[in-house]
Amino acid sequence: MSLHVRTFGAGARPALALHCSLAHGGYWAGVAALLPGLTFRAPDLTGHGRSPGHDPAQDFHGEATRAALDLFDAPCDLIGHSLGATVALRIALERPDLVRTLTLVEPVLFAAARAAGAPAWRGYRAAMAEFEVLLGAGNRRDAAATFQAVWGEGPLSALPARVQDYIVDRIALIQAASPALEQDNAGLLGYGRLEALGVPVLLVEGRASPPVIGAILDELARRLPQVTRVSVPGAGHMVPITHPGPVAAAIGALLA
Repeated sequence: MSLHVRTFGAGARPALALHCSLAHGGYWAGVAALLPGLTFRAPDLTGHGRSPGHDPAQDFHGEATRAALDLFDAPCDLIGHSLGATVALRIALERPDLVRTLTLVEPVLFAAARAAGAPAWRGYRAAMAEFEVLLGAGNRRDAAATFQAVWGEGPLSALPARVQDYIVDRIALIQAASPALEQDNAGLLGYGRLEALGVPVLLVEGRASPPVIGAILDELARRLPQVTRVSVPGAGHMVPITHPGPVAAAIGALLA
C-alpha cells in the first residue's frame, strides 16, 4: 500500500510524523514550521486523507504499521500523535534500526493503563460505552459526536461541515483500532520489550487531557529506559494542533 505523503521543510535531518485518528498528515504543519532543521514527512495513514482505505480483512493497526514502514529509506526521528504514536512505538519496537529518536504525543495505548490497573482505565471504558452502542446501531454521526466530545477540541457541530463529514465517514476506524489499542494484539507491552528499546523517547501530554492519557504515560515512563516527559499546560488531547509551540520546543530539545 502506498501512502500519500506531505513534506514540510527541507532541513538536513529527516523526520517522519504520524497523525491521530480521523485526521491527516497536514495536521503537522504547525509543529513542522517551528522545526526548520528537519525535512518533515507526514503521511496520511491508512484509511485517512488521500491514502488508500482500510482493508476490513486485515488488522487495521498492523496494516497501518506496514504501510508506514514502507516509507523508510534511512533512520529518522519518528514522531506520532495518538493513534500515530502507537504506530510509531510499534515501528520502534519492531525496527529500532530505523529510529534515531521517538516522540510519542498522547499515545492511546489504552492497554498500558489497563495492565497497570489504573482507575482511569475504568473511567475511559465508561466514557466510550455510549460511543460503542451508537456505532453498533449504525448511528455514525451521533457516535462521532460522542467521540469528539471526549477527544476533540469542542463539539462536532462546531466544526466545518466538510470536517464533520470527514470524521463521520471514518468513525468506524476507531473500533477497528481497538484490538491493538485496548487488547494489545501486537504485543507492544510484552515482557521486556519496552525495557529493551535503545532510543531516546519523548512523552508529551496535554495537561487537560482525559485522565487515561496520564495513566498510559505513567506506565510507559516506568518501563522505558531513556525517557523524557513533558506536560503542556492548558492543552487537551489535540495538543500538536492547539499548542504547536511547546510540542516543537520539546521535540527540538530532544533532537539537540
